Amino acid sequence: MNLTPALARLVQELGKLPGIGEKTATRLALFILGADRAYAENLAEAIWAVKTETSYCQECFGLAEGELLICVVEEPADQLAIERAYEYRGRYHVLQGVLAPLDGIGPEELKIAPLLERLRRGHTREVIVATNPTVEGEATALYLAKLIKPLGIRVSRIAHGIPMGGDVEYVDAVTLGRAIEGRREM
Repeated sequence: MNLTPALARLVQELGKLPGIGEKTATRLALFILGADRAYAENLAEAIWAVKTETSYCQECFGLAEGELLICVVEEPADQLAIERAYEYRGRYHVLQGVLAPLDGIGPEELKIAPLLERLRRGHTREVIVATNPTVEGEATALYLAKLIKPLGIRVSRIAHGIPMGGDVEYVDAVTLGRAIEGRREM
């Protein structure tokens, strides 16, 4: 099928999105072409708005906007996942990675210094460390706790354990150990 130049350009731009190949980009472009004008205008406005009204916060390096509770995450995607759970209503600080010495990523490559500056302003009572339960995530959590506790701020770690719907007999030993360690009274 020969595409018009405008449609070909749309396919090309949609194809630059993560996880979108040429076939999917073509299908999306044809859907947009067939949709009513209001839909296309709303889509264009939503794309423009996200580029002009949303950015990484210069303080927390996340997508959010108080200061009593800060949840520290590795990446913006982790922040969005926590927000989808609707259980946390505080501020965030995005590290933009984790400590990974073998990959040359030390504290200077992460947004740890701005976090400490924020905490020294004195408005935070607790920091929740929500890094992933990986070797690097655990090392980063321990490093942060070592830096934050002397400031007189409570440091907590998200719980790790058996996922909803999981079977105890199939869970690995480390996860099961964490679940037992993080148990709470009923």
